Amino acid sequence: YQLNAIQDSGGWVDVGTVLAPFMTRPMAQGVYDIEKMECRTTSVVTNTTPIVAYRGAGRPEATAAIERAMDLFAAEIGKDPVDVRRMNLIPKFMQPYATKIGHVYDVGDYSTALDKALAVAKYSEARAEQAERRKRGDKIQLGIGVSVYVEITGGVDPMQEHAKVNVLPNGKAIVYTGTSPHGQGHVTSWAMIASSETGISIDNIDVVWGDTDLVPSGGGTMGSRSLQHGGAAVQKVSIELVDEARKQAAKLLEANESDVVLNKETGAFHVAGTPAISKSWSDIATAADTKTGITQEGIFVASSATFPFGSHVAIVEVDTETGQVKHRRHIACDDAGKVVNPLILDGQIHGGIAQGTAQALLEEFRYDQDGNPITTNFADYTFISAAELPSIEVVHMETPTFINPLGAKGIGESGSIGSTPAVQSAVIDALLHLGVRHIDMPTTPERVWSAIANASA
Repeated sequence: YQLNAIQDSGGWVDVGTVLAPFMTRPMAQGVYDIEKMECRTTSVVTNTTPIVAYRGAGRPEATAAIERAMDLFAAEIGKDPVDVRRMNLIPKFMQPYATKIGHVYDVGDYSTALDKALAVAKYSEARAEQAERRKRGDKIQLGIGVSVYVEITGGVDPMQEHAKVNVLPNGKAIVYTGTSPHGQGHVTSWAMIASSETGISIDNIDVVWGDTDLVPSGGGTMGSRSLQHGGAAVQKVSIELVDEARKQAAKLLEANESDVVLNKETGAFHVAGTPAISKSWSDIATAADTKTGITQEGIFVASSATFPFGSHVAIVEVDTETGQVKHRRHIACDDAGKVVNPLILDGQIHGGIAQGTAQALLEEFRYDQDGNPITTNFADYTFISAAELPSIEVVHMETPTFINPLGAKGIGESGSIGSTPAVQSAVIDALLHLGVRHIDMPTTPERVWSAIANASA
């Protein structure tokens, strides 16, 4: 497999600009067992608006390229694109896997993710309906697109995160984190992690972020790193806090430290076998310091990145007379390791799919030959809305990583990586029988209609 990627950087280059090709190279092999690999990336400067890294940053590009290659190869040899993928997937592995491009994946079970997505999509039934529409020569044709992807998360410095947990004399806890949420749900997830380790009710836990006077260090929120670094730091510090609290409890209970246990359901410490006599977090915090309570802080350091993976199936309808595309269904099986909060996970996937669908069908920043922007407002730039989005069906799958104690991997960008090539492929798939082999993104009605016309000619 040989990939040559050229990036239009715009008028000048900064760190965010080069991140895309920098992350395309290590992910070029994708989920496939390929013996020989070559990937070259080139960034060029043009008289257009400078660009920076955005959701996915290099991983969507790598995935889109190899998934299109799989579809083109399948069409060339007359095979179902799913069968071609199955024959070439890397077998399940639970230990580090070194790719030919030089990267090391942590864990992977790509065939199971594909099977789960196909089962929910009722792939065979969809193919049968497609065959019937083609046989009848229907105006509205059905297209089915499939993608299988792997991405890298938590793969850029800093490979660590700071956390502090303080239990006050009133028994309430404050979690201080170096990550900064803007829609990722850190406050809820970090409170859940601290609660699961300390037994303190999530209602009695506050999360503080973004205040440099209270939080001395932090790596920030980027690269889908927060849960596996920041969440792991909260878990680590919470466990250490319980160990310190056990020492205080032993003194209050006049018992050996090794005999004292924490009941995580009640949040109380007691001697093993005698739960009736116990000490609460309030008792322990007050004994430690009547004003500030008991505190523990520290840093979690990750040994390497993690590699979430998954499979998406997109089902679209294409009007062969107008080129109009309607995205009817989208099935996503995204494996982000151990899930802390399923609702937040689903929200991240939904958002990613919305953006991936937008890129595949509608969104494009266009210029004239002199570099003047043609898309200057939302009347010219087709921004996706809920009306254009399909029914999104999320299939949960958990393959914990060994890189952090939580077993968690990133999820913030996965939806936009798996969805884009699936939607693009679905549009092209609807027109394969008419001789169409490829349509550049976005697959706008104009481009779809032109592809049909050119194939007919």
